[in-house]
Amino acid sequence: METAGIIAEYNPLHMGHVRLLEEARRLLGPETAVICVMSGNFVQRGDFALLRKHARAAAAVQSGADLVLELPLPWAVASAERFAQGAVRTLAASGLVTHLVFGSEYGESAALERLAAALLSDSFPPLLKQELAQGDSFAAARQRAAAMLLSPADAALLEQPNNILGVEYCKELLRLNSSIRPLTVKRTGGAHDQPGTASPLPSASAIRALLQAGESEQALSYMAPAMAAACREELCAGRAPAFRETCERAMLARLRTMDQADFAALDQGREGLGNRLYRASRTAASLEELLASAKTKRYAHARLRRMVLWAFLGLSALPEDVPYLRPLAANETGRVLLARMRKTAAVPVLTRPAGARRLSPQAQALFSLEVRASDLYTLAYPNLAAAQGGGEWREGPAML
Repeated sequence: METAGIIAEYNPLHMGHVRLLEEARRLLGPETAVICVMSGNFVQRGDFALLRKHARAAAAVQSGADLVLELPLPWAVASAERFAQGAVRTLAASGLVTHLVFGSEYGESAALERLAAALLSDSFPPLLKQELAQGDSFAAARQRAAAMLLSPADAALLEQPNNILGVEYCKELLRLNSSIRPLTVKRTGGAHDQPGTASPLPSASAIRALLQAGESEQALSYMAPAMAAACREELCAGRAPAFRETCERAMLARLRTMDQADFAALDQGREGLGNRLYRASRTAASLEELLASAKTKRYAHARLRRMVLWAFLGLSALPEDVPYLRPLAANETGRVLLARMRKTAAVPVLTRPAGARRLSPQAQALFSLEVRASDLYTLAYPNLAAAQGGGEWREGPAML
């Protein structure tokens, strides 16, 4: 049996995501099993997920996935390269995945693999350093450096976000010398982060904007049916939608208690961003004011948002490797996959939270981070009475 791996956030899951699940089985065969690696309660753009992770994972299984594994927090809220690293390593650690299926604007794997190989070549770092010296953004410098090794047309693929993620997936597969084969599907519908609902398949960011504007019924109409049902349930329970702004004062309070050395530790690139955030945090009265004060043309807003989120959650560094696999939801096929994974997985499979106490010290430290982060996440619930702590210890995977 072929087993497709899909990397996702499902924030929220919409019909474009359902199409990718369907395309995986169309391309690889109807009996293909699908394992998703999904971000937990926080997402890569440095934000809170709209719905808690178990609700999104259950909706993913109801929409066509067989098994959903959690992408551990430090990788879920990292740069595109680190996000891809954690997700690909999670899939590889299962010992079951044969193909990595992902959407991209280009829709052909060969060019993305060429780009990945070029970015990993010994020739690339000095070219990138040369281009960064001109003071442009990292993205612009990287594209020019890639164009020196490949055609300008290949390098231009780095202008689009899903292509970039696809290249990062291919890079990690090459680093691991993995037998998993990349397989990309051309993305349709609204572009990543495209505002508005002019497209019949609006982007996840457009759907989130509708929810934030109070247009919940319209937002629900653009979600996959299972996700819409999950969202309705979470809305009624007072647990959704979760927005960063709800915790704004708590996040600003955390930043104002940090000293300059704490901010410097967040700036792992040692590029002065920590100092800019430190100065902004002394006076800013909102997160948007903070980010606007610290922003420069060289760095994307998402990088600053991630640094602020790392500060709020108490993250300091990425672990050396993914230390365990944690299922969030599964169907009957997924349960068969879990049984097989107990024999094939390179790391422990954590199906019961209590099992974390028997893991390695590194794994226990990561689980403790997840517990703390989930407790903080619940503070963004619209109904604070629903924000009970300790949920990580009580909730196991949803078996559907």
